[in-house]
Amino acid sequence: MKGMIKGLREVMSMPVKWVYLMPLILFLSGGFYFFYPKIENFFIFFPSKPFDFTPEAFRLAYKDVRFVSQDGKRLHGWFFPLERDAPVILHFHGNAGNISHRLDLVNQLLRRNLQVFMIDYRGFGRSEGNPSEKGLYLDGLAAYDHLTQQEGILPGKIVLHGHSIGAAVAVEVALLRSVGSVILESPFTSTKDMARTIPLFFLLSPFLPSNYNNLEKIGRLHAPKLIIHGDRDEIVPFAMAERLFEAAKEPKYFFRVEGAQHNDTFIVGGERYFEIFAGFALKARI
Repeated sequence: MKGMIKGLREVMSMPVKWVYLMPLILFLSGGFYFFYPKIENFFIFFPSKPFDFTPEAFRLAYKDVRFVSQDGKRLHGWFFPLERDAPVILHFHGNAGNISHRLDLVNQLLRRNLQVFMIDYRGFGRSEGNPSEKGLYLDGLAAYDHLTQQEGILPGKIVLHGHSIGAAVAVEVALLRSVGSVILESPFTSTKDMARTIPLFFLLSPFLPSNYNNLEKIGRLHAPKLIIHGDRDEIVPFAMAERLFEAAKEPKYFFRVEGAQHNDTFIVGGERYFEIFAGFALKARI
């Protein structure tokens, strides 16, 4: 028995040969990067299918819009038209709910002579498919193309408005299409940076890819930019908005909403919020 124990100790104390360890490391690394996008999507997206509200409840005139992405996904949105010369806010919402939860914002924008086109990403509301980073970008481009090709809206009249993860969609669309201006609300720098703020992912963050990398892209945007961020944002650190603003090129503007968190900037900001938002959208300045 003593001899057996001694033998086991000798085996366990033997150095692990790299020839055996390296394939294991490569296998685990490959598996991590293969499955990580699915893991990331699971923690990022919280889509809702049913509509809790409709434009009729707010007595808003609108067009029910169906359009198709480049990869064949059938998407849905609502277009709220006004007179022809009014700018169009192409709104990209955050990672949860659907367009029915943004109608109070739409109502306020229409009162300030801003047309609005809001869409649901794939997997949200009445849009088919499952959300992903590449999918959201394709959905944003399809929405833009619908405005210009089907609604006859001139590119210079389009103002991209992205909230939270929608800011990443707005940045991507602005890089690939011509627009009048861009409004980024409660934006983050990248999901890798966001992971550093979450205890569950903090230790893994150095090894994660920099997806939705707004910080890398924003310096290449030439259109006028307005960044809006609540200084008490409990989800996306206010410092991320400051870093994005610093990396952006002129013309650029920053609106700090004092006391606002992640989802209540236009509520806490009140009339001042809409004054700045509309002033920028109408004239690309504040």
